[in-house]
Amino acid sequence: MNNHKRIAYFSMEIGLEVGMPTYSGGLGILAGDTIKSAADLKLSLVAVSLLHRKGYFYQQLDNSGWQSEQPMEWVIQDFLKPTDARAVISIEGRQVHVTAWQYDVKGVSGGVIPVYFLDTDLPENAEWDRSLSHYLYGGDAYYRFCQEVLLGIGGVRILRALAHDQLERYHMNEGHAGLLTLELLDEAYRNNGTHDITEEELNEVREKCVFTTHTPVPAGHDKFPMEMVRKVLGDHQAFELKNVFCCEDTLNMTYLALNLSHYVNGVAKKHGEVSRHMFAPYIIDSITNGVHAATWVSGPFQELFDKYIPGWREDNYSLRYALNIPNEEVWKAHEKVKRELILHVNREANAGMDFDLLTIGFARRAASYKRADLLLEDVNRLKQISGSIGPIQIIYAGKAHPHDEKGKHLIQKIFQMAKDLRPDIKMVYLPNYDMELGKLLTAGVDVWLNTPQPPMEASGTSGMKAALNAVPSLSILDGWWIEGCIEKVTGWAIGAFQDDAKDERDRAADVKALYQKLEQSVVPMFYQDRPAFINMMTHAIALNGSFFNTQRMMSQYVLKAYFS
Repeated sequence: MNNHKRIAYFSMEIGLEVGMPTYSGGLGILAGDTIKSAADLKLSLVAVSLLHRKGYFYQQLDNSGWQSEQPMEWVIQDFLKPTDARAVISIEGRQVHVTAWQYDVKGVSGGVIPVYFLDTDLPENAEWDRSLSHYLYGGDAYYRFCQEVLLGIGGVRILRALAHDQLERYHMNEGHAGLLTLELLDEAYRNNGTHDITEEELNEVREKCVFTTHTPVPAGHDKFPMEMVRKVLGDHQAFELKNVFCCEDTLNMTYLALNLSHYVNGVAKKHGEVSRHMFAPYIIDSITNGVHAATWVSGPFQELFDKYIPGWREDNYSLRYALNIPNEEVWKAHEKVKRELILHVNREANAGMDFDLLTIGFARRAASYKRADLLLEDVNRLKQISGSIGPIQIIYAGKAHPHDEKGKHLIQKIFQMAKDLRPDIKMVYLPNYDMELGKLLTAGVDVWLNTPQPPMEASGTSGMKAALNAVPSLSILDGWWIEGCIEKVTGWAIGAFQDDAKDERDRAADVKALYQKLEQSVVPMFYQDRPAFINMMTHAIALNGSFFNTQRMMSQYVLKAYFS
């Protein structure tokens, strides 16, 4: 085993395979795609996460559309191999033993990235401590903090146990891993032969650390009362450093990562701006997210790209040559994957959907700011568009966090509105949104819809997956779409861009703009000008697919963060 890795990538969730429930959504899928592209580029990188023996949750919807959650069941040994590595962390003064399971991500060019999933379910641990690596984002604040101790402190110690001791950079994918900075500080002053943390040690740790913040949503920034922190970790001299710990009575994981990183970035240009306002006066750059092309391109389009753009997996930029693919072959490939999607929907939901109708897809975490119900604001208007301009059918999917009652009510509302739309419009809400369903949906629909409340969408990546499969987006100008939208070329914008967008954005205006765009552009083009629609599909690949990928993204991290 080559242990001379230079970069350690820490993420609370990492999505690598559909059978491994080690992710909840966008953050974990991005982490997995990041690691896959690192392997493609043969980067000297190792990754760390938690095992999540019980996963995030298995979503079930009852007859009323109400979500319930069940633990995920999976056979760890079918995917991961155990390591002999052992480490110990301290929680409330007791020793908690940690081991790691390994998954090797193999790149298209032969690169290999080991991913270590931390596990405390060991016989030598107390029952509660054994559960620390069970549930992703489960439990209360105390459970979450102890998990972050496991990820940050335990993660560094496991890397040392695995002889990864020459690491030069530690990349924190969100603030969950922020406590790794404390472990690095402890290592620094021990190595320097001092008993106190000085500016020298702080600068040494800053030079090693990179931090990516992913959301402007306050709930996405973990905060823990210092009373809890001291109870779990005991006293630590870093707690007295006010330039490290922002507030006297609260540990804010985002500020901890900000204070001890030499490079910080948001995940889209607009998100970088929003983050600089949120966290002034910190210097925050931006690197726009991407997706791993070879993972998310559907089978029919992989065959098409292999025929016309050989080498596209090694060089995602070459997808710009998609403009040379004959229109009839692009449409034929799309028809194949759309047929697969519609068959799946009809089989799972008894929906009676039609292969030939304009199919709109919306799938993401069911959070209120994502406004999944914006399309359904005026049912009569939607029926009128479908009846007079061209028939529409709609597919929804997405999970609400178990504690998000508003998100659950949103799912139920959409689920029940399907009855109000029939027989004029067929609509379904598919349960248990995961990598497999996400791939089928983003590739199989005709138009990808996204309606967030600006500026809450930091980036978003589902529309990028759609673009790789020649599916144009119809989206509010927020996140990545501000950069990716060329009107009537790669898709359509809903409403105007608001540079000073505030929480009280006019919902009614967005609804009106959405219906106008459907009525005047999207539906007529699909049914009345198919050549123009297919031209837009090829531009989605050539302009957006070739750029909004993790190969380009990782190249930017290398230049800006890892080796700068």
